[in-house]
Amino acid sequence: MAVIWQAAAHLLAYPDERFWRRLPLIKEAAEPHYGPFLSRVAALGPGELAAHYVETFDLQRRCCLYLTYYTDGDTRRRGLSLAALKARYRTAGWELMEDELPDYLPVMLEFAALDPSGQALLEEHRAGLELLLAALAERDSPYELVIGTVCAALPPATAAQREAVMKLAAGGPPAETVGGYL
Repeated sequence: MAVIWQAAAHLLAYPDERFWRRLPLIKEAAEPHYGPFLSRVAALGPGELAAHYVETFDLQRRCCLYLTYYTDGDTRRRGLSLAALKARYRTAGWELMEDELPDYLPVMLEFAALDPSGQALLEEHRAGLELLLAALAERDSPYELVIGTVCAALPPATAAQREAVMKLAAGGPPAETVGGYL
């Protein structure tokens, strides 16, 4: 599983020069899992893939790579979730770089590749992963192939997880009104 998680972490990062330099290594290590994605991005090339990445992950709320967004939305509760994730990483002996948010999917995937408790973390965010997968499929994004591989590598979704996905798909992430009018 570590190869699947680590490769996905790199493939979901912004496609800069480092991304393209790492592709041969990822192809060698994980092509059986990510071959269709690697073929599609090779056909797109650097400029087109970078534009697609920004359009998909930066401009589409439904394609969010920050998984607590799906469970907490843009609420104050999300801050607590981020702090809990940081504490969880620290407990495992893992420190984030200062500019990384702990719920960024590539960070979570790297953690899963390096720590046995990381897969459980991904499973806890199954609803967000499934919604992200559905949104990417609707856009016919090559990134659907990466998220699909991640989801397929997890144990099958439980009834509770499937219910959470349907509820979240119907109602969207939580929202709060702060300082509303009376």
